[in-house]
This record gives sequence, C-alpha cells and structure tokens, in this order.
Amino acid sequence: MRLQHMTWMEVEAYLKEQKGIIVPIGSTEQHGPIGLIGTDAICPEVIADKAAETLGCIIGPTISVGMAQHHLAFPGSVALRPSTLILVIRDYVLSLARNGFERFYFLNGHGGNIATTQAAFSEIYAETSLNPGWGRPHIRCKLANWFGFQPVTALCKELYGDRDGSHATASEVAVTQYACPEHIKSVPMEPAPPRPRAFLDADDYRSIHPDGRIGADSFLATPEAGGKLVATSAASVIEDYKAFMAEA
Repeated sequence: MRLQHMTWMEVEAYLKEQKGIIVPIGSTEQHGPIGLIGTDAICPEVIADKAAETLGCIIGPTISVGMAQHHLAFPGSVALRPSTLILVIRDYVLSLARNGFERFYFLNGHGGNIATTQAAFSEIYAETSLNPGWGRPHIRCKLANWFGFQPVTALCKELYGDRDGSHATASEVAVTQYACPEHIKSVPMEPAPPRPRAFLDADDYRSIHPDGRIGADSFLATPEAGGKLVATSAASVIEDYKAFMAEA
C-alpha cells in the first residue's frame, strides 16, 4: 500500500488503526558493469512491497538519493551531503508525524546511508527533547538493512560463497533482475580482484575499483536467486516490523 496511491482521507482512516510506516531508503549510484544505477533504491522498495502484503502497512515514498559521494567519478551517480540527507530524513519524518504517524521503519539498501540515517534520528529526537511542549506524537525510528538479516546473509553465502563482495554484489543485482527483468544487463566480466584498501574520495575509489565493483562477481546474479532473496528478506522485515510496532 503505497502512500502515493492513497488519498488523504484513506491515510486519515489508516491512522485511526495503525501508526507505522515503512520508508525505503537507498541511493542513486553506479553498480558496476551490469548493476542498475537505481539498485540501492529498487531493492528495499520491492522488499517493502512484498512485506506490506502481509503487514497491511503503508509504504512511504522512497528516498532514492543518498550519501554516495565516493561514487561520483562514475557517470550517472548522484549524491547528497550527509548534512543534506539528515535534513531530508528529518523533514520527511516530522511532516508525517504532524498528522499522527509515530513509528518510522526505514528499510535501507545502501551501506553509505547507515551513519547518516542514525544521525538524522538523533536530530529528530532532539526536536522532542529540546521542545517538550511541541504537541506531536511520540516518534520512534528504526533502521534495518534488507541485506543484513541473518537469513539473508546465510542465503547469500549459500548462493555465492565468498564471491558476493561488498558493492555491486551478485545478491543485490539479482534482486533488481527479479524486480526489473526488462532491464537485465549482460557484458563480459572477469572475477573481481580482492579489495586492496579502503577508499577515500570519488577519484580514489575509481582508481582502485575501475569498473565500480568491490570484490563482487556480479555476473553470478540470476532473477531466480533474486526472488529467493526478496522472499527471505521480506519475511525478516515482517517479523522485525511487528516487533518494532509492539515495543512499549
């Protein structure tokens, strides 16, 4: 149930029964020779859709541009400064809280967003701490990474062994192949070399990872594996979201 597909009256009725919302958050950045630039937004979005079929909850508009400055040496990548992303998340949450949403479950698809999103939550909580009479509902936020649930990591290990890598992974490419079969790409690729060291800025990243991958054999991806990953992650989201909603 996408917020964009509802009327304000339907949202008002929903809020009489439920106070939670799932917010997919990702990035718009290169994902190697065959990975879609929208991968990190597509993955949490399709998994949130699957989970919402069971949960009956609203899915908010995807935050599809994230903290990705280190990818900017590759054409098509778009990034927000950490300070900008903090403000985007803050205003997103406070906008919805104004009319009664209380629990915000951020389903993330991009590792680079993690620290910034947690900082945004701290800014949101500061609003209530510094303004105790502000008259808004008690807000609680949670961040979950679709790829971080134990059943998902176990499935990735089963599917790819140690060849999944850490960027432009076979697992995330597989999810997009399942979600967007009309956009599957194929180009010749060698196995990815091991990661030599940590990267710094965008030019440094491209100098040590010239095709964009980080230790990832993306060519192992298949739509069939993507379907398994979506189902496995969605099952974990359902369990985790329910526990979040049940917290005192």
